[in-house]
Amino acid sequence: MEPLYFGSLLWLAGGGEPPRYPPLSGLSSQCDVLVVGGGLTGTMAVDALTAAGMSVVLIDEGRIGEGSSAASTGLLQYSNDIMLTDLLSRLGDERASHFYRACKYAVERLCQLAETLPGDVAFKRRSSLYFASADTDVPKLKSEYEALRARGFSVDWLEEADIRAIFPFAKPAALVTSGDGELNPYRLSVRLAERAAKKGARIYENTSLKSVEGSKGDFACQTSHGIVRAASVVYAVGYRPEIAGIGNLAIRYARTSAIATRVLPSLADWHQRWLLWETARPYLYARTTQDGRIVMGGLDENIRRPVTDLYDLNKYANRLLEEARKLFPGLSLETEYAWNATFCESADDLPWIGEDPERPGRYVALGYGGNGAVYSMLASDILTDLLQGKTSALADIVGLRNRRTGPQ
Repeated sequence: MEPLYFGSLLWLAGGGEPPRYPPLSGLSSQCDVLVVGGGLTGTMAVDALTAAGMSVVLIDEGRIGEGSSAASTGLLQYSNDIMLTDLLSRLGDERASHFYRACKYAVERLCQLAETLPGDVAFKRRSSLYFASADTDVPKLKSEYEALRARGFSVDWLEEADIRAIFPFAKPAALVTSGDGELNPYRLSVRLAERAAKKGARIYENTSLKSVEGSKGDFACQTSHGIVRAASVVYAVGYRPEIAGIGNLAIRYARTSAIATRVLPSLADWHQRWLLWETARPYLYARTTQDGRIVMGGLDENIRRPVTDLYDLNKYANRLLEEARKLFPGLSLETEYAWNATFCESADDLPWIGEDPERPGRYVALGYGGNGAVYSMLASDILTDLLQGKTSALADIVGLRNRRTGPQ
């Protein structure tokens, strides 16, 4: 398989040895739900499904949390890569507003979840500064502010002078959203798996899925180390959608870069440690960490494979470092960690969550885009409802039906 990232990852450094799980033995294992994939989406689903009283098996071809989740930068924001104003024109007011409110609720649920877990998930509630990258972006950003405000979201508007008053950089305008957050996505995956295992979930690392035979209610799932018999299968396979065996998904593959600086003695110039991002597409974004680093990401390219050598990696890292220095010229910034990673987006900028209408009993949870952690929480709630025979109000928005428009 192609690697998902290249470089040195911040989240895998330190924190102690996480719990380890054995491969599946050769014996057959029976369960209500088999979850394929042990990243943030998979572990969140296992945690929720186990709490709902289902018997769950989770398999991962590697180690829990060490796939794409380890390369995430851990921003939790309800605002999407697709602005609410754009979604309104695409989905209509009722459906677009419902989706944005669902994301807002998912962030709050995610914040509450993180607060119940050990401190090494490095969770902190934050606000977000979404600034105009250029003067020409101001009217659209102002429309976004007005659309959010009109629908009851907590949002403030800042003019250039307001931004100058609280930051060492100038931008034409910005909106500020509250109720967002930051965390260590790798550690969150590890802790969720650990909690689910204590409640009875069976977790197997270094176990890959080979094939699935049978039908809803009785699937025989052949793995690299044995068979799992499951009533339903959830594919939380991240940026390897081919494992789910679903054709004609309109997916855009890309790669992105990120850096983490050395620990800084002070971040006093960074107002309330807000999350930062911009209107340009592709966009740059930045956050801080609890130990005083700056994490910055962006420079997306429409290439699936990550870079493969240090020379190319350092080119992107140096560009990101220069962008960070432009924002905070008074800080002495040096890169300590740098990585380049694969990611995916759906063509309509929405996640893929729900049952495959062409293959009953098989469900997907693909949180593509810049809101992956938030979409993971959406997926855990939606799938828990669906697997309990309940309906989901979001099914016609994020489900697979009528959204298979082919690869991009």
